[in-house]
Amino acid sequence: MPVLPGAEPFRHEGGETGILLCHGFTGSPQSLRPWAEYLAERDLTVSLPLLPGHGTRWEDMQLTGWQDWYAEVDRELRALRERCAQVFVAGLSMGGTLALRLAAKHGDALSGVVVVNPANRMHGLAAYALPVAHHLVRTTKGIASDIAKEGSTELGYDRVPLRAAHSLRTFFRLVDGELPQVTQPLLVLRSAQDHVVPAADSARVLSRVSSTDVQEIVLEQSYHVATLDHEADRIYAESYAFIARLAPSIGKEGTAARG
Repeated sequence: MPVLPGAEPFRHEGGETGILLCHGFTGSPQSLRPWAEYLAERDLTVSLPLLPGHGTRWEDMQLTGWQDWYAEVDRELRALRERCAQVFVAGLSMGGTLALRLAAKHGDALSGVVVVNPANRMHGLAAYALPVAHHLVRTTKGIASDIAKEGSTELGYDRVPLRAAHSLRTFFRLVDGELPQVTQPLLVLRSAQDHVVPAADSARVLSRVSSTDVQEIVLEQSYHVATLDHEADRIYAESYAFIARLAPSIGKEGTAARG
């Protein structure tokens, strides 16, 4: 299947500080593209892959699971590490979960982690029903475009394949157990009002990681897809400041410290 217009992966060859951006469940690189471009303009080397089964049609996602999504970002991270002196990871929603697992697994090879409304578990009746329901029902209604900003939309599926959702549930449990292995500096940006991932998920992440350099920022005017919402510019700027603090090469001669 051809990739939907706007859902294409994004890569930029910049300086020796790299960042991997991970999009969310049923979403696409479109939700993080402005963020990726902002960092690219500041001479970071940027990788924003399209996760398997995403960015085409929901039927394709039905054939994938967490192992496929994680393998993709793991490959991208290894390529960045070969190219860059320092590497950071970031993600939105499930992309945040992927970023946290990369941090748990790659240790000192990563210089820092940025997560926006990271997902940690399934909530409500769906969590208990999924193990059976995914055998009986193919899809449920979509979760895309939880955005407060008028006219801003997320390019994502209008249906959630339950087989993939069941795999995601398994992945959440796996990563929750690995969170104590996360030791890198961590920036968490959380929306005060989120209709997809509750604040309890960010709180759980913050309570379980072993990182000592931790910052939490609450976004008062944004919903779940905060990277396309009213405070998107703040996310971009705060993440860049976080990276610049930890990466000595940022803003020095040979890199473009454009405002």
